[in-house]
Amino acid sequence: MKRFVLRTGIRWKISVAIAAVSALIAVALSLVVHNSARVSMLDNARDLQLDRLQFAQRLYESSRDPKVGSKLNDPALPAELRAKLAHGRRATYVQEDSKGVPEVWAAVPYPGNDILSLHTRFPGNAAVVEDLDKALVIGSVAVVFGGCALGILIGGSISRRLRKAASAATDVAHGNSQVRVREAIGGFVRDETDELARAVDALTDALQERVEAERRVTADIAHELRTPVTGLLTAAELLPPGRPTELVRDRAQALRTLVEDVLEVARLDSAAERAELQEIALGEFVSRRVSSLYPDAVVRVVHESYVNTDPRRLERIIGNLLGNAAKHGAPPFEVTVEGRVVRVRDHGKGFPADLLREGPSRFRTGSSDRAGHGHGLGLTIASGQAKVLGARLTFRNAQQDGGAIAVLWLPEHAPTATGSFPIVNLADLPPRRR
Repeated sequence: MKRFVLRTGIRWKISVAIAAVSALIAVALSLVVHNSARVSMLDNARDLQLDRLQFAQRLYESSRDPKVGSKLNDPALPAELRAKLAHGRRATYVQEDSKGVPEVWAAVPYPGNDILSLHTRFPGNAAVVEDLDKALVIGSVAVVFGGCALGILIGGSISRRLRKAASAATDVAHGNSQVRVREAIGGFVRDETDELARAVDALTDALQERVEAERRVTADIAHELRTPVTGLLTAAELLPPGRPTELVRDRAQALRTLVEDVLEVARLDSAAERAELQEIALGEFVSRRVSSLYPDAVVRVVHESYVNTDPRRLERIIGNLLGNAAKHGAPPFEVTVEGRVVRVRDHGKGFPADLLREGPSRFRTGSSDRAGHGHGLGLTIASGQAKVLGARLTFRNAQQDGGAIAVLWLPEHAPTATGSFPIVNLADLPPRRR
């Protein structure tokens, strides 16, 4: 059963957290203020009622007649108040009617079980409490919205910095080693984001130094092997004819090819390669090169297009793609040219899942059944050469009939000598030849 995961940005998480805390604080303070105000007003009402009862008591003792709204032995006297009067002292009692208006009783006992009482409603207290509750509700809502806005402001600032850091880290992951995360996030605020940026930049520098060191070691080893391998090939030519000689020559040639491929990968990794551009008819060029490299492959030109690219590198890419198809795929091999797009397809088992997921990887052929059939540099070199051309090389498997499909997407504008792309005004372009 797939687990549902709710994804939210840090901005909204901070906003919700601040709003929730603000709401809890506002509710707690509102309850405290409400209860304190209500208790204070009821205490004042009790004191006022006792003062009135004392005045009515003096009048009653002088005239023996209840005055100023007091009553003798009122039948509506609450039982709770009667119980308090059993101690022989004055007492008060508060009750609320159906509308929440407090009613305050005050009574004093007399000999002979007589009770002089005074009963008064205080509707003003209820109105004051109601107005206070409205003000507390409005204030609480304002605090919650203010806290939410503050959370959005704070979270938005952190989120923007993190997004810039993620974008810069993505550029580094895509090979742009000149990008620094700390410079990308900028700003005057110094927080944990800067610590993260410094850590990522330090990691980038360390990885870059390690990769560069490995590239130099690989290139140096390949250069050192070049001379003895050449000598080995020369010596193999002097051996007498026979099956052992053929095996030696074959292995020596394979070793020389490997050394040349490793040198080419090292040059591509250094990002120092630049394309030597020429304008060519793509369909015609691909047809001629494929027919000379792999005569059994079928070439189909759907739409001819003139492109400005490096013919040598383009030939290298197509040759490697067809070579990979011949080694790991099955005939028929098909090459389709449609505008600026070149597709190379075979009808074998298709590309392995790790290649489709991660892209070509050197010295990994993709599956155990390919052991001894290449060293895994062909597609790596093709991808590197495509990058030099400013092109995009993608890999997928055919849904129907099976087989692997490699697609080369040549750019609309070829890269300049510096590897960048020029800004071209379309109005200045000459009419396209067809």
